[in-house]
Amino acid sequence: MLTAECCGYPISIFFIVVNEFCERFSYYGMRAVLVLYFRYFLLWDDDLATSIYHAFVALCYLTPILGAIIADSWLGKFKTIIYLSIVYAIGQVTMAISTIHDITDANRDGTPDNFTFHIALSMLGLILIALGTGGIKPCVAAFGGDQFQEHQSRQLNTFFSVFYLCINAGSLLSTLITPVLRVVFIAGSGMYVKTDPEGNIMWSVCKCIGFAIKNRFRHRSSSYPKREHWMDWANEKYDKLLIAQIKMVLKVLFLYIPLPMFWTLFDQKGSRWTLQATTMSGDFVSILISTVNPILILTLVPIMDRLIFPLIQKCGLNFSPLKRMTVGMLFAAMAFVSAALVQIEIDKTLPNFPSSSESQLKVVNTYSTTLNVTISPNEHLLIDSADYVTFDHQDITVSLNTNPVITKAFSLIKGGRQTLIIPSDPTVMYLKEDVKSKPREGKNAIRFVNGYTADLNITNLDSIEPSATTNYTLVNQGKRDFVLRHGEQWCEFSRKFGFGASYTFLIPSTVFSDDCESITEVEDMKPNSVHMALQIPQYFLITTGEVMFSVTGLQFSYSQAPKNMKSVLQAGWLCTNAVGNIIVLIVAELGKLPKQWAEYLLFASLLVAVSIIFSIMAYFYTYIDPAEIEAQVRKEQGLEPEEMEKETLEMEEKDEDQKNEQGVKQTKI
Repeated sequence: MLTAECCGYPISIFFIVVNEFCERFSYYGMRAVLVLYFRYFLLWDDDLATSIYHAFVALCYLTPILGAIIADSWLGKFKTIIYLSIVYAIGQVTMAISTIHDITDANRDGTPDNFTFHIALSMLGLILIALGTGGIKPCVAAFGGDQFQEHQSRQLNTFFSVFYLCINAGSLLSTLITPVLRVVFIAGSGMYVKTDPEGNIMWSVCKCIGFAIKNRFRHRSSSYPKREHWMDWANEKYDKLLIAQIKMVLKVLFLYIPLPMFWTLFDQKGSRWTLQATTMSGDFVSILISTVNPILILTLVPIMDRLIFPLIQKCGLNFSPLKRMTVGMLFAAMAFVSAALVQIEIDKTLPNFPSSSESQLKVVNTYSTTLNVTISPNEHLLIDSADYVTFDHQDITVSLNTNPVITKAFSLIKGGRQTLIIPSDPTVMYLKEDVKSKPREGKNAIRFVNGYTADLNITNLDSIEPSATTNYTLVNQGKRDFVLRHGEQWCEFSRKFGFGASYTFLIPSTVFSDDCESITEVEDMKPNSVHMALQIPQYFLITTGEVMFSVTGLQFSYSQAPKNMKSVLQAGWLCTNAVGNIIVLIVAELGKLPKQWAEYLLFASLLVAVSIIFSIMAYFYTYIDPAEIEAQVRKEQGLEPEEMEKETLEMEEKDEDQKNEQGVKQTKI
């Protein structure tokens, strides 16, 4: 069967890369907001949200083993991609349904009434997505490589860069067109090179390795002669070709041992770095940050592939794939140093929150005159100062210098922040609990204290009784208008908000006579002042590392794998990502470093150490040609004449095709 080429590439390749383009957007589009869904919809804390996020990503990179087994021993790569894509789509639909709070929100207050239902449905959706996306991962890249013939080696090397470009380009498109474009992969069915399953190769590999280990243990005595490789102890039972192929795979898998540490850092873009951004300020830049990685990928991959790497080669430097990967790891380490520096700047602007054994209190006065407030034991506050005071004890007594003196006892909340509200009637002063963390999603937490003599209605808030305080309401950045109304009287209060602040607005008794201009504000928490643009350097560094590490790693894994084990080795490559995410999960749950910047520096230091180990391992690695080694083994087994005859026939047919078509490129599949 003959099929035309386009620009030296098999036509079928274009269907494959478009499918990957769509699938990757579906995955990355969901993953980009996943940690925020955990944090702000399911209301999990930062550490739990980070842990579950990385547990999901780890599962996505463990299931490729299952996908490789199914593809190589049962369905083949094409059918595996189709069937698991259906599982994938069901998972995305399930995940989308889990985010509809109206399903359990009976009172329509915007908060689900049954979190267990949403958590269960979202976990089911994530498991199905992990099975789908993970199962097809080792198949797509290997399936694409299968489409190339021997005379297309240059195009094969470029394919992995194009393949990676499509992964990142997909994350820039709308999810609405993803289901439409997904059918493109099936449309190219008749053009693909579809290799049949070759038996349960994974099981055969495991049995062969197991037999070699067991046989070596049986003959551990020094009386038995040593063999060149420990896998040679399987010669008594297994074919030499299989043993040679396993040797090639094990050689690469051994090189993979240090690689998870890169993914440990890289995948925190979607967790720790996203949470870091919520404590920063920014308007349009927030959109840029969410897309900066794929934009940089689309820019850097062709620059690296067509300019940087050829330039290095022309300078006479041997910038081999493993050296590129080492440099990529160092770039990722520098990215985390940059993230640590940004975090230090953020920490300078954060409030001094109380520890679990401390309490913080401030005083707000809506009384008509200035008061001195004495808080025993031995604390003297002037209410003109709205700063928090920290106490290491919870039981306090508050005294006001009124005539007569008013004294009242209170019990503070451990680890909490509270405000003592002194209304127009000081005898009913009361405590109101304050927010003790930055408002979610960079929003602003606001509340009103009613110093008016009657009930007030405020836009989007409940009616407020005299001397009462509303609960906090979250508002977005920008100008916000609030209409205060009592009967026929009303006025409008406007305020422009930044990011991540908290305010208490004091409504005086003269609010309507001066058209709301007398409303004063108390800043409970300062707005974010470190701009999101400071994250761009760390994204640039991590993306540069990704281009050098990940794109090169995909190509390296394919080139060093025997033909019948390419999916297996692709699965092994993806498993390094899973292990990396498990490391993050462990650190998030057990590390509990007091400062986030210290955690960033810890990860950066570990990756530098690992990159040194990897560079030493890479120095002693010898690149191989799997086809050449397989041919040599076949020759030793007496299979050379048949193979040479087949190869000669293919070359003659190809030469004849080229002559007949007068320069039109064709290939035989």
